[in-house]
Amino acid sequence: MSRSRSPRRREPRREQRRPRSPERRRSRSPRTKRPLPSQVDAFKGTSDSPAPQKQKPNWRPSGLLAAASNTVSTSAGAVVLKYHEPPEGRKPASSKPWRLYVFKGEDILDELDLYLQSCWLFGREVSVCDYALEHPSCSKQHAVIQFRYIEKRNEFGDKVGKVKPYVIDLESANGTTVNNEKIPEGRYVELRDKDVIKFGHSTREYVLQLPPG
Repeated sequence: MSRSRSPRRREPRREQRRPRSPERRRSRSPRTKRPLPSQVDAFKGTSDSPAPQKQKPNWRPSGLLAAASNTVSTSAGAVVLKYHEPPEGRKPASSKPWRLYVFKGEDILDELDLYLQSCWLFGREVSVCDYALEHPSCSKQHAVIQFRYIEKRNEFGDKVGKVKPYVIDLESANGTTVNNEKIPEGRYVELRDKDVIKFGHSTREYVLQLPPG
């Protein structure tokens, strides 16, 4: 079922037929069966009065600058992105070729090589999304599948890190489900092999799979 695909992600794919993830109970997958030195001293005057404290520069963007940094220019105008990758975002290793299969009923309509990118934005905004959702119940920027490097301590107290896939709903109008359970908005939910994702009221199923290696 594998097929080659260019790693470039500028053109979105179209359907054909980026905090700690919360603990949640897992349902069975529906498809399991198949500092610089201080400058205060340098600029002290000759008087005995203490020099005023210098104000430190604030390099954080103002509201307008923050909005501009989140904006992408397209032929249809400026689009404000709802999602940016977190610092722990990582591209998975080639030895972990995660894929996403798009089903309608028993038919496979499409296949995504998720391991080629660290995150995938799903939605109807084709100018910015990596994979276009055409169902009207889906939001323009609906959800993201994000690979994250997460560290945990083992039984010996050593830190062990792994890159794992997560899904986050971007406060979409009609939600995102994993194994028929609606996930919370704006929170990362860990994904596992053979999990089934649905967006909005679309009947298409997006099945996550890690091929055996």
